[in-house]
Amino acid sequence: MAVDNFEDHCWKDVVTPEILKTYTPYHRETFIGQRPALLAIDLYNLAYEGGPKEPHELVDTHKSSCGVYAYNAIKPTQELFALARSLKIPIFYTTTETRKEANPDKVYATNRQRVKIDPQAFEIREEFKPEADDVVIFKERASGFFGTPLIAHLTQKGIDSLIVCGESTSGCVRASSVDGYSLGYHVSIVEECVFDRSPLSHKVNLFDMHHKYCDVMKLEEVKEKIKQERPRAK
Repeated sequence: MAVDNFEDHCWKDVVTPEILKTYTPYHRETFIGQRPALLAIDLYNLAYEGGPKEPHELVDTHKSSCGVYAYNAIKPTQELFALARSLKIPIFYTTTETRKEANPDKVYATNRQRVKIDPQAFEIREEFKPEADDVVIFKERASGFFGTPLIAHLTQKGIDSLIVCGESTSGCVRASSVDGYSLGYHVSIVEECVFDRSPLSHKVNLFDMHHKYCDVMKLEEVKEKIKQERPRAK
């Protein structure tokens, strides 16, 4: 994305002109790294429980659901997966630790009221089902990097950058993206492919990450720029 389009994103209706002016020193060209991996954060069944309703309508019965925001992201996320697979980009998933031997009830990713650890709830949703060569990372905290072998897998494949999708924007997506940046990866977040329970949190966190740590990119920009990074080693 050209520098003059740097702020052409979903936060335009909540960020004031004065704030935009304050953040102009962060403006830069956005890009996809030479050897990216797709990092899909917590695309598990729990986030979709109750159907495509507003989260506040679901919270009494499905307090972990992202409701309509999760469903709105399904189609663009499927497009992103199809693009990654067509270019043989490695795909890594994160999900909540559910294995009994890990004592999953003892460690919490956030301070939200706990839900019962149900392995089915934390399986990756059918639309994004992992394939044979994909890697699923089980995590106990918000970040996909904290206490997991994710770095080892990325190093083994020579990955230098991450394309991030999933949920929630203000929680596990942010934690994983900031850790990725801190560890030296170039991080690109696909705007239409991340979601949150709160549209305000979604927009403000994307704004913050875009300026400080990551390149927030629209799906069409990703499609255009990722194909400029060829040839890719087999």
